[in-house]
Amino acid sequence: MTTLHLTRTAVAVAAALALTACGSNDNTGGRTVSGPVVIDGSSTVEPLSSAAAELFMSEHPDTTVTVGTSGTGGGFEKFCAGETDISDASRPIEADEIAVCEQHGIAYSQLTVANDALSVVVNPANDWADCLTVAQLNKIWAPGSTVTTWNQLDPSFPTEPLQLFGPGTDSGTFDYFTQAVNGSEGASRTDYSATEDDNVTVAGVSAGRGALGYFGYSYVEANPDKVKAVGIDSGTGCVAPSAESAREGRYTPLARELFVYVSDAALAKPQVATFADFYLRSNTKIVDAAGFIPLTDAQLQVALSELDALNQKVSN
Repeated sequence: MTTLHLTRTAVAVAAALALTACGSNDNTGGRTVSGPVVIDGSSTVEPLSSAAAELFMSEHPDTTVTVGTSGTGGGFEKFCAGETDISDASRPIEADEIAVCEQHGIAYSQLTVANDALSVVVNPANDWADCLTVAQLNKIWAPGSTVTTWNQLDPSFPTEPLQLFGPGTDSGTFDYFTQAVNGSEGASRTDYSATEDDNVTVAGVSAGRGALGYFGYSYVEANPDKVKAVGIDSGTGCVAPSAESAREGRYTPLARELFVYVSDAALAKPQVATFADFYLRSNTKIVDAAGFIPLTDAQLQVALSELDALNQKVSN
């Protein structure tokens, strides 16, 4: 598993660490824990879990939290094989993945940890496409699409070549986007630069004037000089991706929830149980450090109730 270092959120996390030093917010009763916590999965959720890991280890220096990125699907493969404690996911677990977990005796719970405005991005030099309709996105990304220049999308656009970047098929972002835009999960043209590392998509879009890609909103926030998010018109006018539009339900159809999955067996380990508790009870601080869209109060209360119920079940 590849362990990622905090490059995009290092400054924000450092500031949060300074605040954390003044007092813990994890409400774990001051218990001392040690040992590893192994996380893998979504590249969209990775910066959030990495920020949580860094903040958590500052309070619990005898723990080691590693965060890998195999994509949501790849993460579930490891999780359901019992190789990881926590799986980052940008979509809910699917029926075939549930079956694999059941085959291996992996019981788990889903916890919502943030919101997202899945963002379509272009090169900052693109001065013609500030807003795209869902129909235009479908025309670009539908299976068998032959759109290769911008003017094929709209005659008012230039004849600039269209270079496409996006997540690979193991990505939950790929699954969500193809369902929302093309009407069927996994339905997509294949002649684009695919990667499970969203930073590669950032680099690709920033390098070409006619480039376009898509990924989670936090990567837009982290790269304001490299990519430009476009608004999406789903039939009621153009709406830009933002914390407000996602939380208010106006950014359709690309607003979504982000999750972590924690196995019952992992929660029996004190360091994992403490980390999961910290992830939610310090959620606002973690989300702010990583540049994500926070949970609503209602979402947070539901997540905390689910975690309390899970901890109670494990303790029994």
